[in-house]
Amino acid sequence: MAAHSRPNYMAIFYWLAILTAGEIAVTFLPIAKLLIGILLVGFALTKASLVALYFMHLRFEKPTLTLVALTPLVLCTLLVFLLLPDHGGTEHRTTREVATTHG
Repeated sequence: MAAHSRPNYMAIFYWLAILTAGEIAVTFLPIAKLLIGILLVGFALTKASLVALYFMHLRFEKPTLTLVALTPLVLCTLLVFLLLPDHGGTEHRTTREVATTHG
């Protein structure tokens, strides 16, 4: 690792605090839950990026190490989108049980 200038850790801390306050504020907004979920994922990815870039020093490393760190995120996202159709195609078990007891 080559020598690099020291990042402003307090500025990063303040950005993380602002993003956390934004996450809390988003949960109280009168908007659709899907949009709240998308915003929360965006906030979480931004915060994780800041931590990885500055506290894990990935910003000052070779790009190959960043690619290695991003690979699990890409695989996880791919896995979620591959398994999402299976979740929507099956009926929830408790819904059927409630229907048989009342109908």
